[in-house]
Amino acid sequence: MRSVLLCLLLVMAGPSWADVPAARVNGVEIGLTRLERYFSEYLDAQGRAVTSIRNPGLYKRLRDQALDELIDKELLWQEARRQGIVISDEQVSAHVGEVEAAFGSPAIFERRLAQAGFDRAQYSEYTRRDMAAQQVYAQLSAVEAPSQAEVQAFYDANQERLQGAQNQSDNPSVLHEQGLALARAALVDQRQAQARQSVRQRLRASATVEIAD
Repeated sequence: MRSVLLCLLLVMAGPSWADVPAARVNGVEIGLTRLERYFSEYLDAQGRAVTSIRNPGLYKRLRDQALDELIDKELLWQEARRQGIVISDEQVSAHVGEVEAAFGSPAIFERRLAQAGFDRAQYSEYTRRDMAAQQVYAQLSAVEAPSQAEVQAFYDANQERLQGAQNQSDNPSVLHEQGLALARAALVDQRQAQARQSVRQRLRASATVEIAD
């Protein structure tokens, strides 16, 4: 949990990290230091360590994936500003309080903020930006609930896989209802993943993204 929270701190680090640019997104720099620190956390979330990667090709691929995530996050922040999404002080304060509580100690929280280049006020502002970005992402990638006919068709096409995830029952009607519930959840997840990918592609298509060599 703390690793994820620290990752959030590093992702939102702003201009104070703009040393050598790794990329520019509509003119906004993503600094190399910011990328390298996020890359470490990105690997940690996958159970990897930078020192464990011996293959240069794999190292470059994973690092490029981390940079892609940072670019997508920057585009979402910019889209949130364009749409005028406002996150209240109360929402920000509540979220910061949850993060601080997860560290178990105000002193540890303050120390980790300082390590990421923040004071409390700066972190609160970047938290506001991240919450706005997540809100616009959710709005842009929202999908309609599938119809019963669509759920049934998805179930029929994936019946064998879905049955493996069902609870055992001797009642055929119970099994069918369980299968339909699993099918509905899987279909919604699939459509949401496709919608999120479409949002990222659309934002990239309308943006000027420059990646340093």
